[in-house]
Amino acid sequence: MAAKLKVGAIGIGGIFNAVHSEALLEHPDVEVVAACDIVRKKARKFAKSAGVKHVFKDYRELLALDEIDAVDICTPNVLHSEMSVAALEAGKHVLCEKPDAISLAEARKMARAAERSGKVLMVVRNNRFRPDAAFLKRYIEAGHMGEVYTGRCGWIRRRGIPGKGSWFTTKADSGGGPLIDLGVHIIDLAVWLMGHPRPVSVVGATYRGLADSETSDSVVSEFGEAVEDGVFDVEDLATGFLRFDNGATLQIEFSWGSNVEGERNFVELRGTRAGCCLPSDGEVKIFTEIAGTLCDILPRPARPALGQHAMNVHHFVDCALGRAEPIFTPQQGVDMIGILSAIYESAETGNEVKL
Repeated sequence: MAAKLKVGAIGIGGIFNAVHSEALLEHPDVEVVAACDIVRKKARKFAKSAGVKHVFKDYRELLALDEIDAVDICTPNVLHSEMSVAALEAGKHVLCEKPDAISLAEARKMARAAERSGKVLMVVRNNRFRPDAAFLKRYIEAGHMGEVYTGRCGWIRRRGIPGKGSWFTTKADSGGGPLIDLGVHIIDLAVWLMGHPRPVSVVGATYRGLADSETSDSVVSEFGEAVEDGVFDVEDLATGFLRFDNGATLQIEFSWGSNVEGERNFVELRGTRAGCCLPSDGEVKIFTEIAGTLCDILPRPARPALGQHAMNVHHFVDCALGRAEPIFTPQQGVDMIGILSAIYESAETGNEVKL
């Protein structure tokens, strides 16, 4: 492998331009050598601004370049598995935006392809790189919370439907609504903090109560390209309950639109020695008892120079260059898509689903 990791970018849209491109371009050990987008002018615009020499419309042409060591995939959800498998089979390391895939079968294909290839497959889990989350992970692993046995997590928006009528709201392309879009982030964060217990059953419900609302209070409504009279066959709110093999449980709630005070995401965990709250709109808190007295602990984790997305991208680079062990494994991706698929199945059938 060359001194620098040579990367091809596939999907030059909002999420790539917002949080991936700068992290790649400013990394001293990365050279972005190719850009690909089905809308070729997007790839050309990025390539011109970043000094990237190859531009493609078809990702297969990009994968045929021998000089490429790794790809960064930021396409609609339905393409994640197809492109990741093809890239791994072409001998490339893969960084892919979440969610891993839109079905359990596709997630398993990705994991098998990674195992066969021996290459790094990493799906974005940027919340694991938040300084407050990293602190809590160390705190829990040190045993300070005791046995973590239950919790709840969620990401709720008042009005924040992305790309209404586009692939975001088309189940065949996205796999679902806020459960797969936001839940993949926060359920992963909760399960990671809990030590990755194995999920054994779920109960879930989905709703589409505010799909007709034209009001927005979130910048994410600008994600994607809204299509007037387009498809909207996904949920705008999902709730559920998860059981794990160690007896632990987790309540979940995710919405693009719901009549709440405002947008927030959170993870709350309860343990035998302490509990914790990890919110998006405040600071991490720990609730415990010391010397017979109830105490609240307010940690102050240092803020790193890089943001959490950039840290995730840089971690992938370190893993692809053999300098670090991946914080994320393909099996964790399979487990996550298994959870989300089971919640959707439970919502359709009205029954508990065993995993």
